[in-house]
Amino acid sequence: MASMLANLPSVRGLLQEKVSLGRRCWFGSGGPAEVLFIPEDMDDLVGFLRNVRDDAKITVLGAMSNVLIRSNGIRGVVIILGDWFKKIFIENDILEVGAAVHCGELSAAAMDRELGGLEFLAGIPGTVGGAIKMNAGCHGLEIANALMECEAVTLTGQVKWFKISEMGFGYRTSKISDELIVTRAWFRGIPNADYSISKRVKELSSKRSSDQPTNAKTCGSTFKNPEGKKAWELIEAAGCRGMRFGGAAISDKHCNFIVNENNATPEDIETLGEKVIEKVLENSGVRLEWEVIRLGDR
Repeated sequence: MASMLANLPSVRGLLQEKVSLGRRCWFGSGGPAEVLFIPEDMDDLVGFLRNVRDDAKITVLGAMSNVLIRSNGIRGVVIILGDWFKKIFIENDILEVGAAVHCGELSAAAMDRELGGLEFLAGIPGTVGGAIKMNAGCHGLEIANALMECEAVTLTGQVKWFKISEMGFGYRTSKISDELIVTRAWFRGIPNADYSISKRVKELSSKRSSDQPTNAKTCGSTFKNPEGKKAWELIEAAGCRGMRFGGAAISDKHCNFIVNENNATPEDIETLGEKVIEKVLENSGVRLEWEVIRLGDR
């Protein structure tokens, strides 16, 4: 069988076939990428996208803190942004941030410059690019509260910029198309905040550690909160706390978290989630929606 690499443009970054994604995914389980591309820089990314075949299937991943990769993996090219996209520049109260920066690193950088409004990001495990696309949030705040604009590149290699008003943010969603790769973003911090920023970060980090199974193999909140309700309360009421399937389990610490307890396969995790959806629907009449993004072939 011919190598897929032979049909792809030359790059300066990493371009490799059959790369395991399970070890990168926070669940610690999952299939491979048919091809993995980690661009050297923006020019490398744009050049690849402009020259790759129009029918090439492209999937973009970040920290994989909110992703389940099915066992047969992802066909086509998986793009993960590398070190060039992990830079933070701060001028006055404006933070220019690469999309591959982890949200906790952005929160820490703002804290070091005594800029408020970004403390909640310490509780979000993913990267800035992924957080923007899903409007990630916690403790009553979300990425849209601090974001000003972002830069993105289309799958045909066109660079575009979007103001906050153009991104269509809603609860855990945005109108940023899957045909766009977020590459950079600008945030406004709050100077001269009338509270201790470092204290707030420590409080939020401590609350996350006490309330969530942070030391387990998990991808965070499994289901979105239905309007006016808490997913964990519905799961608890349906008797699903501690429920298991294969090597996967509903966390005893926070029942909106599925954990890889004993070498769970992606199928164990997904099946357990679907069983929880069924039990909650039967008990409350509410159908939970996955917050974890499921990708790849079964």
